[in-house]
Amino acid sequence: QVQLVESGGGFVQPGGSLRLSCIVSGIRVVATAMGWYRQLPGKPRELVAEISSSGIENYEGSVKGRFIVSRDRDKNMVFLQMNNLKPEDTGRYYCKPKYRAITWGQGTQDTVSS
Repeated sequence: QVQLVESGGGFVQPGGSLRLSCIVSGIRVVATAMGWYRQLPGKPRELVAEISSSGIENYEGSVKGRFIVSRDRDKNMVFLQMNNLKPEDTGRYYCKPKYRAITWGQGTQDTVSS
């Protein structure tokens, strides 16, 4: 059974940074594509960053150049470094294997405001 535990969210001013972490169990993060998703207020969940099993990164347009996805093989974790945060990045962030239909974790809330 795949389980996901996200952490690292918080309150930050525009231009600030946050690093999100995701502890993954039940599947190896290097064996599958892992995605970071976010749900903005009043909008459906969207994929913002992913890292393939071979380590190729891909980003949604609005976060490209600001967010960096990475993983730790030994700890079986996935990370999302978010830089130059904007108020429109405010939302709840989740990690999940991109191609697996599993239960979402609880996510972690990110609030960007002055």
